[in-house]
Amino acid sequence: MNLAYLPNYTYEDYKLWEGDWELIYGVPYPMVPAPVRKHQYLASLINHQLMESLEECEECEVLIEEDYLVDEHTVLRPDISVSCNDNNKEYISKAPEIVVEIISPSTKQRDENLKFGIYEKEKVKYYIIVYPDELKAKIFKHNKKRFINEGVYENEIYEFKDTSCYAKIDFQRVFKKFRK
Repeated sequence: MNLAYLPNYTYEDYKLWEGDWELIYGVPYPMVPAPVRKHQYLASLINHQLMESLEECEECEVLIEEDYLVDEHTVLRPDISVSCNDNNKEYISKAPEIVVEIISPSTKQRDENLKFGIYEKEKVKYYIIVYPDELKAKIFKHNKKRFINEGVYENEIYEFKDTSCYAKIDFQRVFKKFRK
């Protein structure tokens, strides 16, 4: 494939677009329509637990669907992120410490591959991929070179110990409502 024919947009172009988009290496990707209720519910539960954990932390904030400007040609919008010591008020300007992406059929490839690679390159400390249909989450921890698979979590508590402030997620509580 000749890459010269692909569009090459920048953050300045991105700011002018209507609707919800991500920009990856200059190529626009439309965000899917409003996520299904299960996706939103899981995002709310994870967000709540992270906010509870970080309630006393003055260095970090938990953000939902906030733009992360990686560079002029890449703007990602994680479902949930924990951003620490970032004074930019317009967008996330440095690698978040924790990123959570909740998989949907239309974003699975992008979240597992393309965005995984970007988060790894940018040294996001923890990348969590949540699979709503399977009621599980995969957690990857950056070892300063690459992501290491910490495991699959369904009923366990995961403690984030290498962040600016202590945080945890209890996956039993996250998935409880959907277990039959």
